[in-house]
Amino acid sequence: MRFRPARTTAPRPATLHEPLAEPPTHMRAVVFDAPGDPSVLRIDTVPVPTPVMDEVLVRVVAAGVNAVDARTRAGAGVTPAIGAYPAVPGFDFSGVVVAAPYEAHPLPPGTAVYGMTAVPRTPGSYAEYVVASSRSLAAKPLSLSHAEAAAVPLAALTAWQLVVETARAHEGQRILIHAGSGGVGHFAVQFATYFGAHVTATTSTENGTWLRDLGAHVVVDYTTTRFEDVVSDVDVVIDLVGSTTGPRSLSVLRPGGLVIVVPPGSWPEYAEAAASAGARATSFTVTPDGAALATIGRLLDSGAIQVYVERVFDLDEAAAAHRQLEAGHTRGKLVLRVTDG
Repeated sequence: MRFRPARTTAPRPATLHEPLAEPPTHMRAVVFDAPGDPSVLRIDTVPVPTPVMDEVLVRVVAAGVNAVDARTRAGAGVTPAIGAYPAVPGFDFSGVVVAAPYEAHPLPPGTAVYGMTAVPRTPGSYAEYVVASSRSLAAKPLSLSHAEAAAVPLAALTAWQLVVETARAHEGQRILIHAGSGGVGHFAVQFATYFGAHVTATTSTENGTWLRDLGAHVVVDYTTTRFEDVVSDVDVVIDLVGSTTGPRSLSVLRPGGLVIVVPPGSWPEYAEAAASAGARATSFTVTPDGAALATIGRLLDSGAIQVYVERVFDLDEAAAAHRQLEAGHTRGKLVLRVTDG
C-alpha cells in the first residue's frame, strides 16, 4: 500500500477584503413619533447604527413593505417592544455590505445581500443603512434586482417555515392556503407545490389565473364562493386571514388535521376551537434565517419560484405605500426605493 507524504505547507489563507469608505454618521430614514395612521410616517435624519458582535452594516438599496410594518405603525405588531421614539420601521432589505465583523468574513464589504433586521431592537430598514446579524443575511440572488430581492426575506421565510418546517409539505398532502395572492401567500403556494402538495388557494377574482400559473391546483374566488362549499378533507390549512376564515376552516380539515394561524391575534380562540373540532392548531412567528434565505435564493435563481413586486415607491412615499397595503388586494409585495443600486 502506498502512502501519500504528509502535507508540509500551510493551507492558503482566506482572501482578506479591504473595507469600503467610512459610512456617514447620519442618514435619511422614515420615522414615526407615535402610533397612528399612515400620515405619522415622515422623513428625518437619524444616526447611522453601529454594528456589534456578528452584525453587518449594510447600505440599503431597497426595503420591503410588510403587513407587520403597518400594524406596528398603527400601534400593534412589535410596538410594545419599541424603546424610544422616533422609531424607524421595516424588516426587509436588500443592499450592499459596508462593514463586516472581521476581514475574512464570508459577507465582506461590497457584497450584495438581502435579509431581515431585528427591528425594533435595532432601527428598521426604511433607512439608508441598517445593521443585522450576519446569520440573518444571505447573498442577494443574482437574477433579482435589489427591489425584487427586498420583497423576499420576511414573506418568503414566513412561507418556507409555514410550508416546509411546520406543515412539512410532501407528495400527496392536501393544503389550503388563504390569501394566496399576498406577499406570504404567493410564496406559500409555490413552496407547497414545489414539494408535491395538492394546493388549494383562496383569492379574489383578478388573481385566480395568476395563482394557477404559480402552481395552485384549485383556486377559490372568495368574492363568489364560500370555500367550505367546495373544499373538504384537507390535511393543513395555512390561514393568513384569521378572523373571518379561521372558524370556517375547521370544517374542511380531516380529523386530526392542522390549522396554522398567522397572525394569532386575528383569531384569539383558535386553540380551543380546534380542540373542540378534533383538529390541531398552532400560531406562528417567523424566524430570521440566513441559511434558509440562501436556499430560497437558489430556488429563485433557478426559476423554480418567483417573487412578484406590484409597485416600487420612493422612500418619501412610505405613507402612500402603507395606504395601498392597508387598502388590501395587493398582489405580491410593495417595495421602497431607498438609495441607488
